[in-house]
Amino acid sequence: MLSSLRVRDLTTIADVTLELADGLNILTGETGAGKSMLVDALALLLGDRADRAAVRPGATKAIVEGVISPVPRATRDALDASGLDAEDPLVIRREVTAEGRSRAWINGSPTTAGVLATIGATLVDLHGQHQTLQLLEGGAQRDLLDAFGDTAPAAKAVADAWRDLGLLRAERDALAARRDAAERRADWLRHVVDEVDGAKVIAGEDDQLDAEVVRLSHAGVLGEEARRLAEALDGDEGSARRALGQAERALNALERHDPALGAWRELLDGAYAQLDELARLASQYAGTLAEEPTRLGELESRRDLLYTLKRKHGGTLDAVLATRDAARAELDLIDSAEFDLRALEARLGAANSGLASLAAALTAGREVAGTRLGREVTRLLPELGLVGGRFDVELQQNAAVGEHGAEEIVFLVQLNAGMEPRPLARVASGGELSRLMLALKVVLAREDAVPTLVFDEIDQGIGGEVGGRVGAALAQVAAQHQVLVITHLPQIAAQGDRHLRIAKATRDGVATSDVERLHGEDRVLELARMLGGAGDAAIGLARALLDGGVSAR
Repeated sequence: MLSSLRVRDLTTIADVTLELADGLNILTGETGAGKSMLVDALALLLGDRADRAAVRPGATKAIVEGVISPVPRATRDALDASGLDAEDPLVIRREVTAEGRSRAWINGSPTTAGVLATIGATLVDLHGQHQTLQLLEGGAQRDLLDAFGDTAPAAKAVADAWRDLGLLRAERDALAARRDAAERRADWLRHVVDEVDGAKVIAGEDDQLDAEVVRLSHAGVLGEEARRLAEALDGDEGSARRALGQAERALNALERHDPALGAWRELLDGAYAQLDELARLASQYAGTLAEEPTRLGELESRRDLLYTLKRKHGGTLDAVLATRDAARAELDLIDSAEFDLRALEARLGAANSGLASLAAALTAGREVAGTRLGREVTRLLPELGLVGGRFDVELQQNAAVGEHGAEEIVFLVQLNAGMEPRPLARVASGGELSRLMLALKVVLAREDAVPTLVFDEIDQGIGGEVGGRVGAALAQVAAQHQVLVITHLPQIAAQGDRHLRIAKATRDGVATSDVERLHGEDRVLELARMLGGAGDAAIGLARALLDGGVSAR
C-alpha cells in the first residue's frame, strides 16, 4: 500500500506529507484548499504528463515522493521486467523543473515516465471525474466485465488469434498479388530469361573482352615492340646479354685480387637468369600476336551485345544476371503460388475455426459473468440511493468476430421502476454515474489486485442519507483495499479510519496548503464545519455521525 506521499512546491503546496493507513483514508477541506492537488501529485508520481505550470511560484522545481510497503507481487514482476530492483519499501520520486523538464527515480535508479505508468498501474487505481466518464465507453465496460468474470485471459487469446488470422490473410493477399503481377508480366519475364540465357552471359566477361579487343586492335604495334624488347635483351650487338658478359669478365678480374668479392657473383647470376626469362617471355608474346580481323570483329559484336544487355538491365553484367534470376523467380512463382495459396487457405480455415471456438468460449464466459455482475450491482443500488434501479449487462453480437470477441459489451441501467433499461451513456447523470462506479468497485473489489484505490468527486450530486450509504460502501471496499477518498460530505468522512484535513493559508504573500491528521474533538469540529456550522446542533450531529460510523478514530 501507499504508506506516505510527500509533495513539495507543487502549485499551492509548499511541503506536505500525507501519512496514510490501511482501510479508509479521508481527505477533507474547504473548496480550493488544494485537495485535488494531492490527487494530481499522485498522478504525477504514477507517470502522468509533467507541466511546468504546476511548479509553485518562486520554486525551481516540484517534487513528489511516495513510499510503498509492502510491495505487491505484480509490482515486483513489473519492476523485474523493467530491470529495476524490487526493494521493500519501494520509493518513487518525480521532479518537474520550472523549465518543464522531468526526472524520475525508483529506489534511487533513474527511470522514465513510461516505466512509472507501468509500475503505477499495479499500485494505485485513480477514480476521478475523468475515470468515471470512461465508464460510458464500450471498451471500459468490456474491460470491467472481463476483470469481474476472469475472462481477460480468454479475451487475450481471442485477440492473439485474431491478430494471427490477420497476418495470415495479409500473407495470402500479398502472395496472390505477387502471383497476379507475375502473370501480367509473364511474356516480358520470359523474354528477359530467354534473352540473357541465349546470350550465355558470364560474370566478368565484359572486362576480359575489353582487354582482348585492345590487344587485337594493336597487334602490329605490340608485336614490333615485343620483338624490339627481346632483341635489346639478347641481340647480337649492344644487347643487355653482351653487357652482362663484359661485367662477368670484370668480376673475374676483381676476384683474382680480392676473393671476398665472389659474393657478388650470385647477384650477377641472378641478373643472367632474369634477363633470359624476360627475353623468352618477350619473344613468346611476340609470337602470339597477329592481325586477326575476323576474331576482332567477333569480339566487337560480342561486346556490343553485352553493352545492349547492360543498358537494358541495370548497367553491369552482375545486374543483368540478377535481373534474369529475378525474372526466373517470378515465373517460378506462377507455378508454385497456387500450391502455396492452397496451403495458406487451409491454414486460414483452421485459424478461422480456432478463432470462432475461442470467441464462443469467451462469449459463454462473458454471459455468465454479465448475469452475475448485473445481479450483484443491482442488489447494491438501493443502498446507494437508486431505489428501483436495475443494472444489466447486454452482449450485442457483431456480424463477425473481431479483436475483442464476437460481441460488444453494453451496460444497461434502469434508474426508476417501470422504465425500460437503456444504455448507461444515455440515462445517467454525474452523481448517478459516480454511484454506479462505486457499486461496480464494491463488486469488483474481490478481483481487483491493485492495493490502493483513490476516489475524487465520488460524492458528486449526492447528499444526506445517500451520502451515508456511499460512505458505507466505500468502507466495504476499504475492507479489502487501502482507500483514499477526497470528499465534501460529512456522512462519508465519518466512515474513515484516518481523517486528514487540508487547509490553505497565505505565507510570504503566496497561497500555501497544509495537511494535518485529525483526532477526537478536532475531527468532530471538522465534520461540524462540513455540516454547515460550528454550533451545538452541528456539533451534536457530527458526534452522531461518528458514533454511527465504521470507526470514530
